[in-house]
Amino acid sequence: MESMIRALPFAALIILAACGSAPETGTAPDPIARVRTAVASMGTSGETLTVYGIAEAGPGGVQNLIIPSEAVLTRIVAPTGTGVQRGQVIALLQPSPTTRLDLVRATSDAAAANATLARFLRLRTDGLASDADVETARAAAATANALRASLANRADGLTLRAPMAGTVQNLSAKAGDQLAAGTMVASIAATGNARARFGVDAAALQTMRIGQRVRIQRVGSTKAIETIVIGVDPQPEATTRLASVFAILPPGSNISVGQPLQAVITVGAVKPGITIPYGALLDDGGKPYVFVVSNDAAHRVDIVPGNTAGDQITVLQGLVAGNRVVIEGGTALEDGMKVRERGKR
Repeated sequence: MESMIRALPFAALIILAACGSAPETGTAPDPIARVRTAVASMGTSGETLTVYGIAEAGPGGVQNLIIPSEAVLTRIVAPTGTGVQRGQVIALLQPSPTTRLDLVRATSDAAAANATLARFLRLRTDGLASDADVETARAAAATANALRASLANRADGLTLRAPMAGTVQNLSAKAGDQLAAGTMVASIAATGNARARFGVDAAALQTMRIGQRVRIQRVGSTKAIETIVIGVDPQPEATTRLASVFAILPPGSNISVGQPLQAVITVGAVKPGITIPYGALLDDGGKPYVFVVSNDAAHRVDIVPGNTAGDQITVLQGLVAGNRVVIEGGTALEDGMKVRERGKR
């Protein structure tokens, strides 16, 4: 009996050990990554060049606003970049003290010249002055009156108006500035006569041709317009040392003169190929690859990339049309990992 009692604890230990070493019936689920994908498709691409520039008025499309006499700028009604209609007020000025003094002197000189002419007319009637004396006095009076009228018109005409519909540019003066006679206060770039100017270096200039396709957008914008190269000027600018390439800005582009631009110019032959979003491209020590999703799993595929155009890249080897490639979430993936499209349950 005593031996049986002593054996019970030992049996209990054996039972507990057996329970602790029992195999588990469940296994942890495979991790599932959330990704976004896009379909590789057939498209066209060519060698491209990204350039930067500005929108400017086309040839003959600019008129300058010049003040006729020294004046003080009192108010800017339409600052640079403002779209205006013909006759719209751009700036208000008032005659400077010097201009007012010139008008007073011209008025006095004209009065004196008129009085002299009247005196010589009386003298000729009395036979005391010749016709030549009268004509000389008449010419002097005409000159003095013309000068007075010109100064008076200049003093009264210091409201600068747009000579045509367009966009105000180059207005750099500020209220309170005194401006000399002949100063250009602003210029008006005609509506519908804008073009884009881009700077390119000498090496890139060799690939530029009239008629090449250009994809232009405002800096910071995602909306682009398609147009063509209309001119190439190989003469470098003094400040940037870059040559100029010009592209037409079609009506309705909503790009104003003076806005900074960026563009992608197609400089090589356009060829068909497989295109994917640039966001799908990954790199492993200089080896480009993508993840292709098949049967809810991501598989690494090494590729040979080609040219880029905007947010698309051409794939020369590794993919076929219809492959679904990961465009978001790829950096966290491993080959063969289960994936699920974001937004799906």
